[in-house]
Amino acid sequence: MLSEALTRAESLIRTIPDYPEPGVLFRDITPLLADARALRTVIHAMIAPFEGSFDVVAGVEARGFLLAGAVAMEAGVGLVPIRKAGKLPLPAASVTYALEYGTATIEAHDDIAEGTRVLLVDDVLATGGTLVAAHELVASLGGVVVGTAVLMELTALGGEIVGDVHTVFTA
Repeated sequence: MLSEALTRAESLIRTIPDYPEPGVLFRDITPLLADARALRTVIHAMIAPFEGSFDVVAGVEARGFLLAGAVAMEAGVGLVPIRKAGKLPLPAASVTYALEYGTATIEAHDDIAEGTRVLLVDDVLATGGTLVAAHELVASLGGVVVGTAVLMELTALGGEIVGDVHTVFTA
């Protein structure tokens, strides 16, 4: 029954060619998010390997926020947003990381106490750069990443994986 529900949920993810630029196959999760049953199914699948092992969820901007909020609510824990640089009024820590063409920076408030067990949540694992930086960011605040849950891994991109990573779908 769970595999049928996951198959149905996965069928709701659209692939949009040449967005945001030619050659890119964008994975649009909005139809899945709009379907309550499918959303509940994937949230349970994201939590399952880590159930009871985390104190807070850290969601990575932007679509990771959507999933992280639902994961936090379902697990009964708080949510810490990991934002792009310049989006937080009082960032306590930041990490800059390499992109294909340039760099990016993510930031977080000091809402992660020393020793807090953190589950990182994002929508897609592509190259892995953002999630590696998120691990560093949580550690710099004193948190301990117990795992990373992502909705989809784009395996053709050979993303860098740090620690225990659980993906619901692969493409």
